[in-house]
Amino acid sequence: MREADVIIVGSGLAALMVAYHLCEHKNVIIFTKSKKETSNSWLAQGGVAAAIHPDDHWLSHYTDTMIAGCEHNDEEAVRILVQEGRDAIQQFINLGFSFDVDEHGQLLFGQEGAHRMRRILHAGGDATGKNMVSFLFEKLSNRVTFIENDPVIDLLVSDGRCVGVQTKNGTYTASAIVIATGGIGQLYAFTSNAETATGDGIAMAYRAGAAVADMEFVQFHPTMLYVDGKAVGLISEAVRGEGAMLVTDDGRRVMDGVYPQKDLAPRDVVSRAIEREMKNGHFVFLDVSMIPHFSSRFPTITSLCERYQIDWRNGLLPVVPGAHFLMGGIVVNVDGETTLPGLYAVGEAACTGVHGANRLASNSLLEALVFSRRVAFQLLNKTEQRLTLKKSERKENNVRVALPTKEDIQRMMTQYVGIVREYDQLFYAKQWFEQYSIDELVNMAPEHDDEKRTIIYMLIVGWLMTTSALQRRESRGAHYRSDEPFERTYWEKRRIVRTKEEHLMKEGSR
Repeated sequence: MREADVIIVGSGLAALMVAYHLCEHKNVIIFTKSKKETSNSWLAQGGVAAAIHPDDHWLSHYTDTMIAGCEHNDEEAVRILVQEGRDAIQQFINLGFSFDVDEHGQLLFGQEGAHRMRRILHAGGDATGKNMVSFLFEKLSNRVTFIENDPVIDLLVSDGRCVGVQTKNGTYTASAIVIATGGIGQLYAFTSNAETATGDGIAMAYRAGAAVADMEFVQFHPTMLYVDGKAVGLISEAVRGEGAMLVTDDGRRVMDGVYPQKDLAPRDVVSRAIEREMKNGHFVFLDVSMIPHFSSRFPTITSLCERYQIDWRNGLLPVVPGAHFLMGGIVVNVDGETTLPGLYAVGEAACTGVHGANRLASNSLLEALVFSRRVAFQLLNKTEQRLTLKKSERKENNVRVALPTKEDIQRMMTQYVGIVREYDQLFYAKQWFEQYSIDELVNMAPEHDDEKRTIIYMLIVGWLMTTSALQRRESRGAHYRSDEPFERTYWEKRRIVRTKEEHLMKEGSR
């Protein structure tokens, strides 16, 4: 058994920033279930939103964030994001990172959906996330321990406190455990997410006793490159920010008459409009013909098109919406503390409430910068207690039913818990998930087989998403129900919080 001061699970921007702020003072181990480059942050083409232009103000960014989030946001978390975001960006620049600048050396500001002004910083055109993550890998070289290809399979809890992790290859204890495992995109057939984004961290935290919330709020990115029935990669919203328009195969503009901001409407609005056209038998394209120097402005997207033999020069890129970002996750306060002592969460796996019902474009990388710093400062200023590890109370593996495949789960979520939902479909999905004995999966010992464990955690997360969507009988932001198509006063600021106790109560009643 090995010990550390802090164990971080995940290797995206949020994880690396926590590690950077701690590495001079703490012994930090970072675990990844694949290579350290495999993360949603590495794939992030969009930039970082921050109100740092002289004509911008944090109040404007605050208002845009609240409007996009349908006022479901936690106001304190949003204020922290937009106010501290300015300093976080400046600090990152001071470390030596270079955002894109014009010929005069001035920062370039891009436009994206639901922002009232240009406030998006990019690096390498459409390779912002990759550049930021690569920069931090260099900064952390030989300063923290990276353990790749050794997935964390369970959180260790003793006397009501998280005291360590069990990985596939060993057991590690620490004073603090930080979950930074990203989102749940791989639960859907079409997604922009990395292959590792199967909700493991959220499932493990839930199984350990931490609360999760807002699991019904899943943002679908409107523009995934669509080739031979598959979504093969993201086309950044920044492309529409530079003037690109969504059109149908018969030449109509998709967003005309749908929303005042047309192609730069909030992502949920655009995604539903595209899905509506596709259900009516049309193909949808992103017309990029009006963007000068497209290949130099968007080299990642250009390379993606060429890889799949899509001629970007003709101006029409075939698109489909794909699962992109989970607004919900592990319940945390603004310092990253979960409801389970010793356990912290940051980034997409965490739910501060900062994104409300629908994340504003390019607020995710900013969230990683801002809240990782707060988590790190909390850990530096708090004396954590390391407890003795006791024998696990989890039941031994005893899955009584044959598990579905990953593709089965993706089909179920895409068809029944997707962009547009309704009661009968959600109820069908709930029954489908519950045939796999969710209560037992939550309480049993972790499965060591990688494929089986991934499926089990996907089942737990998919069930949480489905049943939360059933409970919220309204439409708000990214959660849209055709049978309840309006926001309802009852649900204003009301979060659906889920804990493991719901399974313990069921067991006790048997």
